[in-house]
Amino acid sequence: MSSSLPGNRELPESQHDLSTYWGRVKQTAGITDPRTLLAGKHGLEQAKKLVVAYKQGEIQNMTPELWKAKKIVDATIHPDTGEPVLLPFRMSCFALSNLVVTAGMLTPGLQTAGTIGWQVANQSLNVAINNANANKSTPLSYGKIAQSYFLAVGASCSVAVGLNSIVPRIKRVSPATRTVLGRLVPFAAVASAGFLNVFLMRGEEMRTGIDVFPVLSEKDKAKLAAEGKAENDVASLGRSKKAATLAVSETALSRVLNSSPIMVVPPLVLVRLQRTEWLKKNPRYTTPINLALILGMSYLALPFALAAFPTRQRISASSLEEEFHGKGGEGGMVVFNRGI
Repeated sequence: MSSSLPGNRELPESQHDLSTYWGRVKQTAGITDPRTLLAGKHGLEQAKKLVVAYKQGEIQNMTPELWKAKKIVDATIHPDTGEPVLLPFRMSCFALSNLVVTAGMLTPGLQTAGTIGWQVANQSLNVAINNANANKSTPLSYGKIAQSYFLAVGASCSVAVGLNSIVPRIKRVSPATRTVLGRLVPFAAVASAGFLNVFLMRGEEMRTGIDVFPVLSEKDKAKLAAEGKAENDVASLGRSKKAATLAVSETALSRVLNSSPIMVVPPLVLVRLQRTEWLKKNPRYTTPINLALILGMSYLALPFALAAFPTRQRISASSLEEEFHGKGGEGGMVVFNRGI
């Protein structure tokens, strides 16, 4: 993100009011905008130059060009490392990266081998995305990543295979209802395993804590600028396990909020469409329609799910461990990177 670039003059955090849900939705829609993927390495370097020029006082005012540059930087650069997130695992590529895997999981009539294969593929992608976008103040060892991966895969496969075996045995419902229930099995597997995946991949954060920082007042920011320092030069107040637990819990919940409409709406709409005469006569369009429904719902749902909680989370220092009491910044508040 732009805060990780050099310069002692911070850009405005957003064009929108991030204290409101709708403001965060509009902000997140920019970060998840797939057009930022087209910037490429050259476009990113140009965007970084513009942002640095503003932070070093060479550009005085925010312009449409500078806002666009900030959007590219925020969508590409990890706020903790200052390095680009690998392209397939950026939130701006989330819908495209998940398209094939989601379509595979929602394929009607999957046998056990197919169900397991697609759940493995989905959890592999989830592990990569969660790891790439996590708070990086607590790095995860390769051993922990491997352990978390196999636990998440085991959980998703167990749920999917278990529910797939239960649904056909339900006798007191109509065949149509049984079909709908069968189409919803992937949702139950994805939602439960996705929730667990975040906790597994980021469990180390909850065990060791994440860095928290004081919320700076305008006076504090001006003082830093006069000293030639930037906001990211402010020292951490320490590592908080309570902040980490909140960050991981909110991220896990946002994953469920995101997967719910993607895994529920397309299969139910497709069931309805498959009853129409047109699709019965043109079954070759079933797969393209399914992919279009998944992609459209993915782009629609993602900003609303990610915006449920602020990426830069502010809470009262008094709600954390005792060592942080009385050490908050403006209004007694501290801030930390929740991760996405």
